[in-house]
Amino acid sequence: MKPINHQRDYDRNHDREDTLSERSLKDVLESSYEIENELMRSYLITAEKIHDDEELKLRLRNFAEGNAKRTRQLLEEIGKMQ
Repeated sequence: MKPINHQRDYDRNHDREDTLSERSLKDVLESSYEIENELMRSYLITAEKIHDDEELKLRLRNFAEGNAKRTRQLLEEIGKMQ
């Protein structure tokens, strides 16, 4: 196991100077929501254009379902912050 380099352990004093503000955290969550939404759309559109590989089409739809679940979770987290 590699020893901790305390010169780079920025939170070793537990002063929380690197903690995100609530506004910054909300911005990150909203940005992530947009990315997940766009990925979901992209996977679904691509899956609809595939006609000769049902396995790939199914995997892309499964990816989109995963993105849909994450977008719901992100919306829940964003909603808790309001």
